[in-house]
Amino acid sequence: MSTVNDPSVNPRTPAANSGKDNRKLIYGALIVLLLGTWGYIIFDKSKSKAELDQLQTQFTNVDSARSSIQAEYNDALSRMDSLSVSNTQLQGSLAERKTEIDKLKTEIKGILSQKNGDLSRAKSKIAELNGKINDLLAEVERLRGENETLTANNQQLTVERDTLNSQKQTLQQNLTTTQSEKEHLADVGSTLHASNIAIAAIDVKNSGKEKSTTTAKRADLLRISFNLDENRIAPSGNKELYVCITAPDGKPISIPAYGSGTFVTREDGEKVFTNKVNVQYEQGRRTPVSFDWKQDGKYQTGDYKIEIYQNGYKIGGGTTTLKKGGLFS
Repeated sequence: MSTVNDPSVNPRTPAANSGKDNRKLIYGALIVLLLGTWGYIIFDKSKSKAELDQLQTQFTNVDSARSSIQAEYNDALSRMDSLSVSNTQLQGSLAERKTEIDKLKTEIKGILSQKNGDLSRAKSKIAELNGKINDLLAEVERLRGENETLTANNQQLTVERDTLNSQKQTLQQNLTTTQSEKEHLADVGSTLHASNIAIAAIDVKNSGKEKSTTTAKRADLLRISFNLDENRIAPSGNKELYVCITAPDGKPISIPAYGSGTFVTREDGEKVFTNKVNVQYEQGRRTPVSFDWKQDGKYQTGDYKIEIYQNGYKIGGGTTTLKKGGLFS
């Protein structure tokens, strides 16, 4: 029995070939589909990268713009800080401008702090801020110039004031000196002058009769007489005179029991006086003065010097000499 034409026996039948061809088609389709998928993936990735690059570029541009605007804002703040003024230092319209600038600063800061802030609006606000700062700077410079002028004028006025004060002090000193000299002249002018000074030693007898003598052993007292000359400046009234008597040994005669003491002279300081005499003087008239002075004990031989003072000035003086005398003198 022949098996040559039995399809079940021959593996190379048409059915087997048909199955193999289908698998090839499926594999081909899968390969095409896979290639397409990879192509799409590659295309999509390329497109995404382009879009990402575009977004990155946009972000960079936005960030650059924000940085530029922030730099402009910082520059404006620096210029504002250069004013070195505060609300307490600005007055009037300047204070109002400062308030407006502070308001703009707050608005700009708010825009820049927002992630998606309107940068064009911020830029416009910064331009407005710069304009106001420029106006304020110009006004401050103008006021500074005026202040410098006022300061210079004030310094000049201070110099002139000091000069006037110095001149006033000089005039005051001159006036004081003149007044002092005037008072001194009036003081000197009102001081009296003694003339016709006479000093006589008197011998008083037991009978009371008086006789002039020149011997020391016979002298009982000294009689001093003089005139107070006319003076139209010295007012009428009591005039206090100090009489200083110096003995021949050079010592001032002072007897406290008789009213002796010390007084102050204008030229010699403190001085011992022997006797103080009060005289009623009449302005413009010559006034005679006479008084006796008697010392305890015997008089010395030699020169007795008499000095008369009034108002602290020496107004006259004289000398009398007492001799030793002979046996019968």
